[in-house]
Amino acid sequence: MKVKPLYDRVVVERTASEEKTAGGIYIPDTAKEKPLEGIVRAVGEGKFNDSGARNPMSVAEGDRVLFGKFSGTEITLEGKEHLILREDEILAIIK
Repeated sequence: MKVKPLYDRVVVERTASEEKTAGGIYIPDTAKEKPLEGIVRAVGEGKFNDSGARNPMSVAEGDRVLFGKFSGTEITLEGKEHLILREDEILAIIK
């Protein structure tokens, strides 16, 4: 990846949203919401604590994560939409 996030920031690639509902109804592009989950593509080195050491990151590259609807900053890398989030904006890691 051409972007290396700084401190406690993470680059996340959104996963594709569902094309149809559980009942079999197809959702048009205009009615779709952006997905709130994605795959971590790059991780920063972590924040500095009061003693000057770095705090380790809780997420790693390849983790599937959930994040808030209005979290992060959207960017386009290699023709795909990505988000740059702070680690504390990530709500959960999906196992």
